[in-house]
Amino acid sequence: MAEEVSKDAPSVEVAPVKRLWYRTTLFNAFVIGAVGFIAPGLWNAMNALGAGGAQAPYLVNAANALVFGILGIMCIFGAPIANRIGLSWTLFLGTVGYPIYSAGLYLNNRYGVVWLVLVGAVTCGFSAGLFWASEGAVALGYPEPGKRGRYLNIWLWFRTGGPLVGGAIVLALNNSENSKKKGKVSYSTYLVFTALQTIAAPVALLLTPPEKVQRSDGTKVIIKAESTFKGELKALWQTSTRKDILLLLPIFWAAYFNQYSGNFQTYYFGVRARALIGFTSNFGTLLSSQLMSTLLDWKRLPVKKRIIIGFWYAVALHIIAWVYGWVIQEKYTANPPAYDWEDAGFVEAYFVLLLWDFARQGLQNWLYYLVATKTDNISELTRFSGILRGQESFGQAVSFGLNTRQWFGGRVPLAVNTILLGLAAYPTWLVVRDHVPVEEAKNAPVQNAELESDVEKTAADATTVILPEEKELFAAARTRGGRDAV
Repeated sequence: MAEEVSKDAPSVEVAPVKRLWYRTTLFNAFVIGAVGFIAPGLWNAMNALGAGGAQAPYLVNAANALVFGILGIMCIFGAPIANRIGLSWTLFLGTVGYPIYSAGLYLNNRYGVVWLVLVGAVTCGFSAGLFWASEGAVALGYPEPGKRGRYLNIWLWFRTGGPLVGGAIVLALNNSENSKKKGKVSYSTYLVFTALQTIAAPVALLLTPPEKVQRSDGTKVIIKAESTFKGELKALWQTSTRKDILLLLPIFWAAYFNQYSGNFQTYYFGVRARALIGFTSNFGTLLSSQLMSTLLDWKRLPVKKRIIIGFWYAVALHIIAWVYGWVIQEKYTANPPAYDWEDAGFVEAYFVLLLWDFARQGLQNWLYYLVATKTDNISELTRFSGILRGQESFGQAVSFGLNTRQWFGGRVPLAVNTILLGLAAYPTWLVVRDHVPVEEAKNAPVQNAELESDVEKTAADATTVILPEEKELFAAARTRGGRDAV
């Protein structure tokens, strides 16, 4: 990452130089987008099948518990690591674990090999954490201030394209009459995914170091970093122990805790029905993301009002989704089905998964927007999002562990999810009630300007500040594009 710079201004004018196409912000937006498309995008496509496409969910759930446990740690500490080794190498290391994970699923699917699934889970956990540490900094910090929205949209469409294309591949390889019954997907599915994901690492090396990026307006990319690793850890600890962050920990866990949806697919759907669900469910999450983002971007309402309405909208979505889920689950506990997409009961069961994903994505968008309105300081915003993503990952790790065994009728994981969501509602409301969105920055950052936060004054010596509209775009783009992004 760029070395620490002086506190004079966020942008430094330089003499005109010949621009190289591979140093431009547009090229680098395509690099980070392509890596997101190939690596985590295709990972999401596999897991959208339920249990990574396996016949039984237990080994894959154990592997994913490892993935998200390590990912949670790496998300929190990834930013200090990236500051030390640079964004290019961080992004490169953030890709190498994905094909190993896919190769493990291939060997298990075809030959019953177990060890590589677990090794792949460990490498994928480390890689995914580093990937998340670097992609946000590139997507938000590289573009010219006036073009951030455009480049964030490029990043967004690449990220959402991965699960869609991956889902289409899975559906194309698993739609025959032989795939009507319960079972596992074709091993050729994993071969295609493994081959594609190996391309991500060399693509990541095409990323330009931030100090060499050539913006169209001639300004240089400046990323504020603490001068020492100890300073990074101290800043991280101060952010982690804030009262509002501690109150948000339950909802951070609850947001992505429901991993029983993968078990639900393997229990009640045939292979090709799971492939269809894995492909089409992405459209539901995109719609949910768009609806919540439209609400949160509605300029006629003050930011605080949007956050309050968004909170109650997310609550309503979860009540509908979980009441419906409980009703259908009790029905299937008494008489377990095995649906193909041609069967009459398919739509009824499919809506359980669709509603769960719809509610979860709406909550996810809302959470990132809430966090994004807590500070104007991009360094602190990175720590906020790292803590949020890290705690979500810890919750997913526990949830995958919970679903490594077959609970009768799914009642235990459903009960844990319902209770956790209920317990998270009140402390989250306390944060919303007392939250004062950061004041809009009128101009570019001023040296040593005081930045008003909802809890405390944030980093008076910050050198990089993002405008409120850019934070809203970040909050929206950060959360769209897949069910359990890794």
